Amino acid sequence: MFYSEDDDSVTLKVKAQPSASRSEFCGLYGEDAIKVRLAAPAVEGAANKELVKFLAKKFKVSKSSIEFRSGQNSKIKLLKLPKSRELDGFIKELESGR
Repeated sequence: MFYSEDDDSVTLKVKAQPSASRSEFCGLYGEDAIKVRLAAPAVEGAANKELVKFLAKKFKVSKSSIEFRSGQNSKIKLLKLPKSRELDGFIKELESGR
């Protein structure tokens, strides 16, 4: 499962692909992660900053509310985000597309 829910937050498992031409979702990576291409290199935390900025914009949450649970130095990351209508819709869309 690519996510888990708490009362007020969602933890997402993300497979990051840095150095893409633009930041975008690429769908599911296997059954247990979301693949995200990032328009930033994996140098000095640039890809992580781009990932937080991208997720905050897409799910309409603040950048400071997104928290790395693990994987800051890995391509597979666990991120905790506050629940939002946009995030719920995104999860439902991915689940229905399986």
